[in-house]
Amino acid sequence: MPSSVPGHMSGVYLTGHGDFEQLQYRTDIPVPSPGRGEVLIRVAAAGINNADINTRIGWYAKSVRGATGETAGEIEADKESSWSGASLNFPRIQGLDCCGTIVTVGDGVDASRIGERVLVRPLQSRNDSADPCAFVTFGAEMDGAFAEYTKVESRQAVSINSDWSDVELASIPCAYSTAEGMLTRANAGAERILITGASGGVGSAAVQLAKRRGAEIIAVTTEAKAADVEALGASRIVHRGDSLLSALGQNSVDVVLDLVGGSQWPELCDVLRTGGRYVTSGAIAGPIVELDLRTLYLKDLTFIGSTHQADDIFTNLITYIEREEIRPVVAGTYPLHEIVRAQQDFLTKRHTGKLVLVPPAA
Repeated sequence: MPSSVPGHMSGVYLTGHGDFEQLQYRTDIPVPSPGRGEVLIRVAAAGINNADINTRIGWYAKSVRGATGETAGEIEADKESSWSGASLNFPRIQGLDCCGTIVTVGDGVDASRIGERVLVRPLQSRNDSADPCAFVTFGAEMDGAFAEYTKVESRQAVSINSDWSDVELASIPCAYSTAEGMLTRANAGAERILITGASGGVGSAAVQLAKRRGAEIIAVTTEAKAADVEALGASRIVHRGDSLLSALGQNSVDVVLDLVGGSQWPELCDVLRTGGRYVTSGAIAGPIVELDLRTLYLKDLTFIGSTHQADDIFTNLITYIEREEIRPVVAGTYPLHEIVRAQQDFLTKRHTGKLVLVPPAA
């Protein structure tokens, strides 16, 4: 590798499933060497997501039934602790969101890519599977962005031409691709859309991206965050915990984008119109819900799960950024070595948008 690239770097190892003690900030992690078809990226900023915390605590295991952030230390030996259902190999460098610059390339990659500013796809399609929905998660099944350097396949590092800061760009990949994937799967357009968890990373992204499609947006959030969410494009706010049925009435929305789940979930089916669509990509309040099958079939509802993303979801986002059709929502930044404090603040849910980690300067 070039002499400008050191042999070792700072970063955060996840050493196993559990609480914050499983996150170890180190300064002696070997810098990865890009293989054939790969690029090495100097990480400029890395966003924090629910998925980082849920992976650390093992929340994706089927044995877990509680809300996110509540299961630390319970399932260390569980085999279903990642998005794909596979067990993780430790130590692992997490971090789904990466903004950075390509500093060197492996064999088969044009050297002209060196110096490009890029965003990394968090969900990366696999070349070694016949399953069209197969993917690898950056920062889970492979090392991610919570370090000074990371490597990925060249095709997964997408060039970006924008005057946004590195921190602003790092708020985009996971949250906005998740939200755009949900809207795409639901074929959402200029309709009445209800978005739960609307002040979080994915929720605030969904409000902007649904507004971009011409939707009338009803957002569920706290009273303290209502003004923030309205500024992003919501037409109406329902305060978290209030009855959706009382506030909106039966059969009143076309599409539900749900990131929350939990005990209030049945009301989402009640407010959907006949023939309405429900799409989910999260369960912040808990993954186990009660479904009255009569509501499902008598109202001809369509239920959609949304995780896998076609490659154009991410490249479309790049276009939206470059055209200034969306804007970042960054609530705070932290140096990488303060990852524990950052995740503790994240779990309080007092912020709107994203929290972002910044590695040491080059």
